Formats: sequence, C-alpha cells, structure tokens
Amino acid sequence: MALTLYVDTARWRAHHKHVQEQFPGLVPVCKGNGYGFGHDRLAEEATRLGSDVLAVGTTYEAARIKDFFGGDLLVLTPYRRGEEPVPLPDRVVRSVSSVDGVYGLVGARVVIEVMSSMKRHGISEQDLPQLHAAIENVRLEGFAIHLPLDRTDGSDAVEEVIGWMDRLRAARLPLHTMFVSHLKADELARLQQQFPQTRFRARIGTRLWLGDHDATEYRGAVLDVTKVAKGDRFGYRQQKAASDGFLVVVAGGTSHGVGLEAPKALHGVMPRAKGVARAGLATVNRNLSPFVWGGKQRWFAEPPHMQVSILFVPSDAPEPHVGDELVAHLRHTTTQFDRLVDR
Repeated sequence: MALTLYVDTARWRAHHKHVQEQFPGLVPVCKGNGYGFGHDRLAEEATRLGSDVLAVGTTYEAARIKDFFGGDLLVLTPYRRGEEPVPLPDRVVRSVSSVDGVYGLVGARVVIEVMSSMKRHGISEQDLPQLHAAIENVRLEGFAIHLPLDRTDGSDAVEEVIGWMDRLRAARLPLHTMFVSHLKADELARLQQQFPQTRFRARIGTRLWLGDHDATEYRGAVLDVTKVAKGDRFGYRQQKAASDGFLVVVAGGTSHGVGLEAPKALHGVMPRAKGVARAGLATVNRNLSPFVWGGKQRWFAEPPHMQVSILFVPSDAPEPHVGDELVAHLRHTTTQFDRLVDR
C-alpha cells in the first residue's frame, strides 16, 4: 500500500516534445526533488529528448546526476569562494555571479549570470569593465539572465534582455550564447530575430515537466477504515468525532510532503479571503487534506502522521474500503512518492 505517482507516459512525453519544438535549444532543468519525478528519471527523459545540456541546482546534484546523464551539466547555483569542493567531471559548467567568482574558477567552464529585475544575484553593469581580464583564464560558455515570473509594473521581459544585450555588446564582451529563464516562446523568437548572431537557450523546468497537469496523478491507498459515532475519541490527541462517519487511514504523510505547503503569493480579494478562512479553520483544528473521496476533498481527522494520514469521511459519503485509492492534490516539488507507475 503506497502513495503512488501515476504517469500517462505517452501524453507526458508528447508535452515534452511540444515544449522542445517551441523552444529550440531548450535546456531542461532538473533540480530539487526532480520536480517530483526524481533525478534519475528526468535525466533519462532529457537524454530521450536529445538534450546536450541538463541544468541542475547544486554541485551536489551534479555529482549525483552525472552517472545518469552523459551530456554537459550546468550548475545554476553561483560559485562562491570557500564553498565545499565537490569532485566533478570537466563536462560540468559552473554559473558565476561575481567578478571574484570568475577569478576563482581559473580553467573552468563558466556561464556568467547578469543581475536582472529579480535582484537575486548577478553581475552588475558596473562590473562589466572588470570582466575582460577575468574571462581570459576561464572557458566562457555564455551569459545568463534569470527573469521574474510576474511583471506587475507592466514592463517587458524582452526589453529587459535587450537592455543587457546592449550593455554586454557595448562592453565588447562575447555574445555567442545567452541562457534565459521565464520567457514565452514568442518572446524568445523576437530575441533570436533581433540578435541572429547569438544563440538563445531557454532553461525550463516547471513548464517542461509539469506543464500538462492531466498527464500525472497522485493517489494514496487506503490502509484501514474504522467506523466511528459522534463523540467517539480517536487519534494521538483523543479528539472527539464531530459526527458519525469513518476514520480512513491513507498512505501519504509528512515524509511524503503531505501537509507541507510552500507559501503562495496571493493576488486579488477572493484568494486572500480564502486564505483568511483557511487560517481561521486551522485554529480550531479543521484542516482540509489533499485527498479526494466521493468527489470532495476530505478533512484531516488530525494532523498527518509520518507515513500516513487519517481522514474523516462523514456517514453520508460512500464508505471507503481497504485497497481503494484516493486522488491526492499534491505539489510535485514538495512530494516524495513511494512508487511511480507508468501507464
């Protein structure tokens, strides 16, 4: 009995091909938990796509993935002097976001990140004059810019990239390759048309692996079902059942990521109102689970355990049985499955 990730493999891979066709020179991204699929699986899929480069989050991820992917590995986390050395093959390319970082990677293959409106990390315009001397002792694979997802000020992503292209060109720095993130296909095409001598390569993770929501589905198996009457005590904290119903033990707990949620940016009155309502219910131990039964998301009977969750299903709903599977609405990037089934 397990928390299972079911994958409609043909549909999933058809989506990959569609994205690849939209973004020539696509660089797949495999970082964190492998977007819920695992590093080895995504390395296999990147190879299937014919990718020559796979982007990873850290040097530690590169050290693990190198045995599953035979092409170049681009580490997205910028190099910093004093970081723990990790033995890596020459096909690993390091990102750098400072002049000092470039000087610290003599002989290495590097991609230099420029500072975007994200303001996370990157070379500033004031740093450009110092780059000429710094890049003489490295193998420059190109520049990169990581753009924000939302542009609430109405600014244009393409214009931001063009601005940096003009600065780099004015500084007489090589512009053979520019790695970009969070551009639409038409935006990438506009850039490629305006700068035909530069190869633009989109680094894509979420849109590639998770862009077709209907290609994947999590399900948790029912392990036990116990009938309870209103007032019966149950669970670790011996709470009372609010009404007649069933306590349903389902595979999937905190070790799988169930009950864990990354903070969300809320826009608009309705999403904020729903957030306030959820917070209010949580104060009286009412927390909606990600598991669906009888067409409805069911409430946690108590906080999820390490490997299972206990749900309360009211008596007016169909009775679950051991072996049934409940669909679970889980975030791929925070979920660890027990098994993956291709179908």
